[in-house]
Amino acid sequence: DKSARNRTTLIQKDSHVHALLSFARIIDSINEKVGKTAAWLILIAVLVSTINALTRYGFSMSSNAWLELQWYLFAGTFLLCAPWTLKCNEHIRIDVVTGRYSPRVHAWIDIVGGLVFLIPMCLVILWGAVPFALDSMTSGEMSSNSGGLIVWPAKLLIPVAFFLLLLQGCSEIIKRFAFLNGLIDGKEFEKGGGHGSTPDAVDVAEAGSTAR
Repeated sequence: DKSARNRTTLIQKDSHVHALLSFARIIDSINEKVGKTAAWLILIAVLVSTINALTRYGFSMSSNAWLELQWYLFAGTFLLCAPWTLKCNEHIRIDVVTGRYSPRVHAWIDIVGGLVFLIPMCLVILWGAVPFALDSMTSGEMSSNSGGLIVWPAKLLIPVAFFLLLLQGCSEIIKRFAFLNGLIDGKEFEKGGGHGSTPDAVDVAEAGSTAR
């Protein structure tokens, strides 16, 4: 009876973990789509910058709206691509230090970092950013610059982006725990994000020393 109860407990535990993994993959899919879409804002920003420069120097015409639009587009790219960057594990890491440890140690480092730093940071920023954006929306805030744009869409990007980043942080923690329990391969969150793994700084340094 005891062994049967233990098996039942393990089955229930696995089912809960698999449900969490399904939730994590939904988050991954959403942030990947949002990130890939937001990446196109860079092209639009380049086009806006080019048109602004041509009209300014070619026809002596300019507007603060063009400049602010460039800032908004850059902000949108940076903020909305951040969760996708985390999903692809392409954020800045101190690989010279962590690169010598095993994948299990890496997983624990990511779990602790997510629980102690990433998730609390996202919650604190959301706590301040949500009323910040709502106040701007309800007041119809406009730029203080002459000919400037409405401000609230740019401010709304902050809570939206950090909510997505919060979700992605939860997804990464779920995947690390699943990896530690042998339910998924570490390749699901290795550096490279599906574009092929990227050698860390230790691999590069060791390869260079071997070549010499």
